Amino acid sequence: MIMNEKFNNLFNSDIFSHLTNLRYIPRWAVLIVDAIICMVSYYISYYISLRLLNESSSSRLFSFEIGMGFVLISQFVFFWIFHTYSGVLRYSGYVDAVKLLFAVILNLGLLSMINFVVYESSSVYIFFYTTLLIYSILAFLLLFCLRLGVKTIYDYFTQNLGQVIPVMIFGTKSAAIGIAKMLRSSLDNKYKLVGFIDNDKNATERVIMGVKVYKLDENTIKKIVVKKAKAIIVSPVKLKSINLETDLDIFLNNNLTILTSPPMSIWKNDMPSIKQITTIQIEDLLERPTIEISSENIEKQLKSKVILITGAAGSIGSEIVRQIINYKPSLIVLLDQSESPMHSLKLEMDEQFPNQNFSTFLGDVRNKERMEYMMDMFRPDYIYHAAAYKHVPLMEDNPVESILANVNGTKIMADLAVKYKVQRFVMVSTDKAVNPTNVMGASKRIAEIYVQSLYRKLASEGNVTTKFITTRFGNVLGSNGSVIPHFKNQIEKGGPVTVTHPEIIRYFMTIPEACMLVLEAGTMGDGGEIFIFDMGSPVKIVNLARKMIRLAGYIPDVDIKIEFTGLRPGEKLYEELLNHKETTQPTYHPKIMIATVQLYDYEEISVLIDELIQYSFQCKNFLTVSLMKKIVPEFLSKNSQYERLDV
Repeated sequence: MIMNEKFNNLFNSDIFSHLTNLRYIPRWAVLIVDAIICMVSYYISYYISLRLLNESSSSRLFSFEIGMGFVLISQFVFFWIFHTYSGVLRYSGYVDAVKLLFAVILNLGLLSMINFVVYESSSVYIFFYTTLLIYSILAFLLLFCLRLGVKTIYDYFTQNLGQVIPVMIFGTKSAAIGIAKMLRSSLDNKYKLVGFIDNDKNATERVIMGVKVYKLDENTIKKIVVKKAKAIIVSPVKLKSINLETDLDIFLNNNLTILTSPPMSIWKNDMPSIKQITTIQIEDLLERPTIEISSENIEKQLKSKVILITGAAGSIGSEIVRQIINYKPSLIVLLDQSESPMHSLKLEMDEQFPNQNFSTFLGDVRNKERMEYMMDMFRPDYIYHAAAYKHVPLMEDNPVESILANVNGTKIMADLAVKYKVQRFVMVSTDKAVNPTNVMGASKRIAEIYVQSLYRKLASEGNVTTKFITTRFGNVLGSNGSVIPHFKNQIEKGGPVTVTHPEIIRYFMTIPEACMLVLEAGTMGDGGEIFIFDMGSPVKIVNLARKMIRLAGYIPDVDIKIEFTGLRPGEKLYEELLNHKETTQPTYHPKIMIATVQLYDYEEISVLIDELIQYSFQCKNFLTVSLMKKIVPEFLSKNSQYERLDV
């Protein structure tokens, strides 16, 4: 123990800290050391030759000094030709050894020729041939050992100081080999390759680039991998071929950090850089294969059109903006009432898309006069309505605001869409509108009912100029206020990570994925449909929290605690995309279905919604919620003060 402490103190001293921070030895210094090695090698070779032949043989030679001069001059020429002194010694490898070998062998050949010519003309040798042979072998070995020794010593001290992270690469295909070559050649000696891991039986137990390929199984990981490596780099090819949600758990459960590099399609010069190796994020593990959408259909509808996006500065709205730009609209109108996010979005758009026409319009969808002014000014062809209040606990405390924004705001925009002959009105809804247990979900369901019944009324009158389309999906990864940024913040603070209930589950989509499906559904709708998206399998939130803690390099319930706080007002254990009375119809897109929902008469529902909005203007919370339950009979409050209204 005492010796270990002394070594640790030595490793952490200023001496070795200075050595590990030294960038490189100057070229002239390397050349001087190489010259000394060559002189010593020739000296030893010369006297070995004399002993082998006999000392009297020296009478057939020019002087020792002339021989050494020839050797050094010619050797320096080949050092210059092959730039053996220009490499950084601590990064020496196979290429450097080959350069030294060529420099020494060609020098041997040249000196042998010179020696032969001189002897033929004067009958005197410059040096013995045995001297040249021994010199060449000895010089190569000493020059190579110098570089190998510097590299070994540097690696030893940097690893003991924790500056180099030993890693293994998951995968053995071309992308994995590319990463391995980058690790070996990079001047930024942050990672050291100590092996490969693969689940391909044909690849295991082999040696690639001098390191072993290990089999992917629990026993090998526990007994070998965790002792050799601290992190696993997953190649981009491997990321495509494995189940991201489960196949990396074997590493996380053994406290190995998971790193990744960007996809091969964006590698620069066919090789990633060390700076592109990053810690894998939970979003990467929850993503699904890329969704294929009909770009031609979308472009056909949106090209050269005026597009209005409400809630444009929000997570969904801003992504819709970015995706719509690809379809070359004549003008994109960005509407939002939040000043700072709107300003940030405008700066981003001006910088990244200078050739696209944008107009930012600060306004609130609840303000009918302001919205009328905007519609009259821009006359949009398409409206993507993403403006809404979405946070369940806040809306449970402020139901009247939920109605004014989600219901009245939608009603105002839908009515204006009809008045100004908008071609399509695409409303972004939520899975919380299905069998709602909270005010927010019920308000979105009422908004769905309004736009659907409005379309049915127009269709019955033969006056369909605006097609109303609703899209439903679940939680969006990384959206403002979502659980993942919240967990990240808690982990950065050292915990605890708070989960409302051990059994709570949620569906997740990425923001780009959700917005792609919104655009696709918007083009395929004939009017009046509610489209639902295939959300994949639900995720248990406590498992999500544990995985995020492990990805951050901590052990759940040891380094960072997980605490259960109880369900929040209006929150339910699981979300649904359909209620028990609804069924679905397929579309041509496998990820998009049409919900068959209960239909409402516009005249009747319009009267109830107007009354609901009046209650909200009067700030009558209980009357507002009571009428919401009348409009949406399946709305049953959970863990809320409004449960008494269900009796």
